[in-house]
Amino acid sequence: MAGSPKTLLAASLAALTFSASPAAFAQDAAVKLGFIGGITGPIESLMPPITNAAKLAIAEVNEQGGIGKNGAKVEMVIGDDGCIDAARASDAADRQVNSEKVAGIVGAMCSGATIAAANAAAIPGGVVMVSPASTSPAVSALKDKDLVFRTAPSDAYQGEVLARVVKKNGINEVAVTYVNNDYGTGFAQSFKTAFEAAGGKVLASEAHEDGKADYRAEIGSLASSGAPALVVLAYVDGSGGRIVSQARETGDFSTFIGGDGMVGAALTNVSGGDEKLILTRPGGSAAAGAAKFAEAAKAANLDPAATYAATSYDATFALLLALEKTGGSREGLSAALRDVTSHSGEVVLPGEWKKAKALIDAGQKVNYEGASGSLEFDANGDVPGSYDEVTVKDGKIVPVGPAQ
Repeated sequence: MAGSPKTLLAASLAALTFSASPAAFAQDAAVKLGFIGGITGPIESLMPPITNAAKLAIAEVNEQGGIGKNGAKVEMVIGDDGCIDAARASDAADRQVNSEKVAGIVGAMCSGATIAAANAAAIPGGVVMVSPASTSPAVSALKDKDLVFRTAPSDAYQGEVLARVVKKNGINEVAVTYVNNDYGTGFAQSFKTAFEAAGGKVLASEAHEDGKADYRAEIGSLASSGAPALVVLAYVDGSGGRIVSQARETGDFSTFIGGDGMVGAALTNVSGGDEKLILTRPGGSAAAGAAKFAEAAKAANLDPAATYAATSYDATFALLLALEKTGGSREGLSAALRDVTSHSGEVVLPGEWKKAKALIDAGQKVNYEGASGSLEFDANGDVPGSYDEVTVKDGKIVPVGPAQ
């Protein structure tokens, strides 16, 4: 019995969400798309909307004709890297590249995991990776043979944006604590450079290790600087959330500043409502495809404003557009990805798979304008992106507005 397009979409997304194994797609011509992320670990609370946004893109493609002339269905192969475990990330990529034979990979999420997965398996195997959430500047420096892309902008940009937002909020002196990995180190350096260039003072900047139970000694050291606000560049389900919680308990800080890694559901549990929270994350509220994505996401019970939901959708949809050009093959996928996001083609918005498929199959160029913004990749596979300022109010993550 037929249903409405929204009902069918929700049903397809639900089927993808609860599929226990690749056998859910019992089709000979299935195209496998890898997905690697921190399903467990310090970004666990960020992952459900990121994962479901990718599944939404796949559901739309499967319902609107699939991949290639035979309409091959797309099968999503999920790997859990724990976010901060390079060995797990390498193993997950190795399985997907060499055993599952995926055509491309959405992920990883945490920057160190992306670098490890790329170097261990994706680059040697010639497989394109598109990360929706890896923001370390170190990703740009990979010798990747044009195989590693990202739909989230580099922290080289976010550090500058966060510095401007902090100054706009009237804060001129801060202490900084950052998780000791590619993400935290790159973000902290970018922020410090931009904040001091704008006349601010970083009174203390100290790295910390993730996974500890007690950060009170580190918090005390930072508080001794006399800084009125603490910048926490870490992960909300890991050290970042614990530092905010313990700093509130000790009373050392009441103003907390952070980036995208702190904007997850768990933040509403560690904040008590009496502190000031100033946060930035990549945002696409003004993107050409934002409204189309929001409509489809809401129909699938997905919050379109969730952190990295839009960039995850874009990474997946853009990869699938490129796979339509290559007929589902890994070969030539990097060039095809750049081609389908080029400004020279006919504009395609989120959800418009049928339109895009017809154009591509007819040999015409398309320009995918995404849910998170333009995906005009530079030579390093980076996008400039845009950012939103957010906070927590009444137990909910609330947008403040575009980060200027």
